[in-house]
Amino acid sequence: MCTVCGCSEGEVSIEGHEHHHGHGHHSHGDSHSQFHSQPQQHNRHTGEDGTETVLVSEGDNLHFGHGPAHAHAPGLSQSRMVQIEQDILGKNDRYANLNRQRFEQGNLFALNLVSSPGSGKTTLLTASIERIKGRCPVAVIEGDQQTANDAERIRETGVQAVQVNTGKGCHLDAHMVGHALERFEDLAGGLLFIENVGNLVCPAAFDLGEAHKVAILSVTEGEDKPLKYPDMFYAADLMLLNKVDLLPHLDFDVEQCIAAARQVNPEIEVIQISARSGEGMTQWLEWIEQRRRARIQTSIDQLQSRISQLQAMV
Repeated sequence: MCTVCGCSEGEVSIEGHEHHHGHGHHSHGDSHSQFHSQPQQHNRHTGEDGTETVLVSEGDNLHFGHGPAHAHAPGLSQSRMVQIEQDILGKNDRYANLNRQRFEQGNLFALNLVSSPGSGKTTLLTASIERIKGRCPVAVIEGDQQTANDAERIRETGVQAVQVNTGKGCHLDAHMVGHALERFEDLAGGLLFIENVGNLVCPAAFDLGEAHKVAILSVTEGEDKPLKYPDMFYAADLMLLNKVDLLPHLDFDVEQCIAAARQVNPEIEVIQISARSGEGMTQWLEWIEQRRRARIQTSIDQLQSRISQLQAMV
C-alpha cells in the first residue's frame, strides 16, 4: 500500500514467469532460473501486514494491483499512519539497496524517468534509444497501470523491455524493479531506463536504486507544476522541459518555469528538449553519457584500489 494515496499492489505478472510480490522478498539474482516458460498463473500470498498479494505471470509483463484497492483504515491514529509509512518506505529502501548493488556490480547506469501523464515521456524515450542503442546495451522497465502498449513501442526500437503493470498502484517500487531486472541479459556497462507510472506525487517517495531521477515536464502543462508538485522536482537531478517545439503556439513562460523548479531545488539541471524537432537531444544524450562513463570509471577505480590493497597484503 502507498501511504501517500492509499493505492494497493495486488496481482503481479511477468509473461511466462511467475512469482510473488509482497513483503516476503527473496533475492532477485538467485531465482532467475525458476522463471522459464510458465503458463499464466495466479498465486496468493499474505504479507507480514496481512495484505494479500496476487501475482499473475504473463511473459514480459508484470501485473501488480488487480483486485480491490486497499484504502487507509478509518480510525487509525496519525502516529500509526506514520509508523506504517516508515515501515513501507523502510522495506522499499532495502529492496532499492539490493537493486543498487546489482547496478553497481554490472556497471549498469539506471535512470528513473518521472512525469505526469501526457508529458511525452515515451516518445522522448524512444527517440533517445534510437540515438543511444549502438553505443552501449540499453533496456527499459516500463511502468503503467494497464496495457503493454508502451513496452511494445520500446521493443520496436530493438532493445529489451519489460512491462510492469501496477494495476491499482500509482507508482513503481523497488521490489517490482528488482523482479523486472531478472528478465534482462547482457546489460553490463549499459543503460537502464525506468519509465515510471505517470504521476508527479507518489514516485517521488520511492527509491528504486537508480542513479538519478529525471523529471519530464511538457510546456503544455503550465509553468507552476514544480511548485504544485515540489517533492518530485526536489527529488530530481534533471528536469527535461519537453515539447519546446510547441512554444510558438503556447502562452508559456520558460524562464518562469525554470525559476519555479529552482525555487524548489536550486541544484536541479534543466534541458529544453523536443523529440520532434531534435532540439536539446544532443545535450540530453551527453548528460547521460558523461554520467554513465563516470559510473564505469568509479567502478574501475574501486577495483584497482581493492587490487592494490590485496597486493599490499601479500
